Amino acid sequence: MNELLCCTECPRLATFLADVRGNYPDYHARPVLPFGDPKARLLIVGLAPGMHGANRSGRPFTGDYAGILLFETLHAFGFASQPVSVAADDGLTLNDCRITNAVKCLPPQNKPETNEIKNCNRWLAEELAAAPEVRVILALGLVAHKAVLMAAGLKQSAFTFAHAARHVLPDGRVFVDSYHCSRYNTQTRRLTSADFSHVFRLIRNEL
Repeated sequence: MNELLCCTECPRLATFLADVRGNYPDYHARPVLPFGDPKARLLIVGLAPGMHGANRSGRPFTGDYAGILLFETLHAFGFASQPVSVAADDGLTLNDCRITNAVKCLPPQNKPETNEIKNCNRWLAEELAAAPEVRVILALGLVAHKAVLMAAGLKQSAFTFAHAARHVLPDGRVFVDSYHCSRYNTQTRRLTSADFSHVFRLIRNEL
């Protein structure tokens, strides 16, 4: 996975990150590696690093607005050692849980292009192949949902995205969907803390 840190396969993203490093020299501003328990049974797949969150800290959802609800909920359900994640050295650890993204690099305006999602998918495919312990995969949002299916070599039409939807993949893994815990979704109440907790109750029941 360390070779991922040197990946420049997507020209638009590589150029954008180089510009970000110039403007924010203390930011990570490189591909963001997965974070958490290497033997975890739960794998959470997000969209991509946020500009002043994971792109700054170098750790998924750390410092992102989306991380507020995520880490609160992970802590409440016993997956995180603390409810707040602000920096990579803040002491937070994950238990039986690992977090990654469909796209490992910060995309302009938080919108990766289709070819970038496809280019980056090999990293997610490698993560899934190298983690037989994973029993439940949680996709945060439609992009992550599609990326998981692509990485698993499955047809998109066979698994419809819906909040709290539960799917069983051919390899026996349980695949769960949730609306993304983004600022937009939480502030518009499309996703409430109760909605998100419901998803994690389903996951705990699976595990």
